[in-house]
Amino acid sequence: MVIQEAIDLFKQHQKSTVKKSTLKSYGKFMDRFQLKFALSEVQALTSEDIGKFLEECTGGLSRATRHLRYAQIKAFFNYIIETSNLNIKNPSSAGMLSKTFKNVSHRPRKILDKETVDELIFNSRTVRDRVILELQARCGLRIGEVLNLRVRMSPAES
Repeated sequence: MVIQEAIDLFKQHQKSTVKKSTLKSYGKFMDRFQLKFALSEVQALTSEDIGKFLEECTGGLSRATRHLRYAQIKAFFNYIIETSNLNIKNPSSAGMLSKTFKNVSHRPRKILDKETVDELIFNSRTVRDRVILELQARCGLRIGEVLNLRVRMSPAES
């Protein structure tokens, strides 16, 4: 099976099983993969080919994006190998690739205790700042949600 056929099969599967945002995420990346390897046999691709392709595509991108692209190409090969009953190992499962494109581990966020939040609210300089902090702390709103709030008079008050 050539990559062109494999990608078409994978896209058909995705249309019925994944969300629109996932399709969009895979879209351009898989198109680039198709341009590079369209006529290559699935069995002929090596981990070096995949590594070079991933480096070309994700050269200056963040580590999280690099990991996402690696995971996408790995999922593609897993699906093709499984559905086509190919007797090959996933070329993107090579140890060097998984180390190169590993995910970034984030430190847990520091959560402020109630007393600290109350002190911040009490010591705010302006009424505006106090209202913003109160809405965030008491209603669980994010800063973008608070900043999008607008005052609107009801028809009875106008």
